[in-house]
Amino acid sequence: MGKTTGFLEFKRKDESYAPAKERVKNYNEFTKPLNQTELRNQGARCMDCGIPFCHSGCPLGNLIPDFNDAVYQGKWEKATKILHSTNNFPEFTGRLCPAPCEEACVLGINEDPVSIENIEKNIVETAFKNGWITANTPPKRTDKKVAVIGSGPAGLAAAQQLNRAGHTVTVYERDEKIGGLLRYGIPDFKMEKNVIDRRLAILEEEGIIFKTGVHVGVDIKADDLKKEFDAVVLCGGATIKRTLPIPGSDLKGVVQAMDFLPQNNRRVDGVKDLGEELVATDKDVIVIGGGDTGSDCIGTSIRHGANSVSNFEIMPMAGTERPVDQPWPFWPMRLRTSSSHKEGAERFFSISTKKFIGDENGNLTGLITSEVKWQPVPGQRPKLTEVAGTEKEWKCQLALLALGFTGSETTLADQFGLEFDERTNIKASESNYKTNIPGVFVAGDQRRGQSLIVWAISEGRQAAYHIDTYLMGKSNLPLKGEGDLPRI
Repeated sequence: MGKTTGFLEFKRKDESYAPAKERVKNYNEFTKPLNQTELRNQGARCMDCGIPFCHSGCPLGNLIPDFNDAVYQGKWEKATKILHSTNNFPEFTGRLCPAPCEEACVLGINEDPVSIENIEKNIVETAFKNGWITANTPPKRTDKKVAVIGSGPAGLAAAQQLNRAGHTVTVYERDEKIGGLLRYGIPDFKMEKNVIDRRLAILEEEGIIFKTGVHVGVDIKADDLKKEFDAVVLCGGATIKRTLPIPGSDLKGVVQAMDFLPQNNRRVDGVKDLGEELVATDKDVIVIGGGDTGSDCIGTSIRHGANSVSNFEIMPMAGTERPVDQPWPFWPMRLRTSSSHKEGAERFFSISTKKFIGDENGNLTGLITSEVKWQPVPGQRPKLTEVAGTEKEWKCQLALLALGFTGSETTLADQFGLEFDERTNIKASESNYKTNIPGVFVAGDQRRGQSLIVWAISEGRQAAYHIDTYLMGKSNLPLKGEGDLPRI
């Protein structure tokens, strides 16, 4: 795979970025791609390692050494087929996945790992540019109808796989456009929405039916779905936002990240009627939460023209190297600095927000924090304690809560009579994605809790196999690890 001595000859090279002072003026993607020679050299670094642990790192089971080798050989169309054999939407993962495959790369033991994610992105972009990705309708239709609830990556993957099996698939989405958090949670500067639209056009041409602006559970009840469809798969995500139950949390200016980001995406899309404006312009912004969503809030606030942007993280600052207790090939918890962090935010670690402060009109004016430390407790989770004498007041007119999600909404699940697990996710079999109600399946964050886009696509694909088996007695759809090469 790759060039025998490629990993010795070529160093890792990633895409570069447009300068921060230029890119913050708009919401366009700002990466500068490598040229074809540089990309082939990056593919050459894949080192024929014998046991490709990148496979175990990838929830989709992508055939990574195979498409790396095809890129090195200059066989881009072959690379496209290999990549799409396990991943319905590499244009999404190539932009948004944190690349657990790279942390599991054998070369990464003592060198920079192969730039797998960037190679993946360039394969699919080359394929679109050359017209290799086209609609393929199934050769024949079954008499089975399937409803997919939710049009995020899990729902779209399940829909395409089930459509390939010949079933008539209808995707329901309560928002005005298809895409779920891909469209309304991911800022355009990370993924422009024409990337979704070009794939959506292919899915529609393949025969998938999309119905937007339909809130299933409200506009359509569970009983209606059971009457009309032979199977239903719930892919609605984990959408219950985690709150911060401290004094002042009801002040105007304390805003959930997943209210702030979707509104801005609609604004960028040209939507005029947005309700109460949630903007960071000329404000001192504090983003509470250090994950990807917090990073997205930082980049968006800077583009709004915030006066200042600070980022609070309750956990201690991680190191840049792999911790000794998280050995290769496991995912390491280390400091990750995004492009948004580099655009002008100041980061604070081991800090806890105790109280929001407001004026007489109920507007947020500041907040109070204290430093914290984590004390290890044998056999238990570390104990969080406040450091005495470290209280501090901060000026703040917009606090964005990027604290993650606590589980799935329950309206539709309750109508079906579905069971939940202890984490408020819909309970389903690990082996076949079935719920306790016959004909009702669940996949993605709604089953496993808040997770990665790559897991969502994997769950949608796996669920589709088991739904097809439920409907037909068997399935020819691929399961992870089978290495099948379906149509692209």
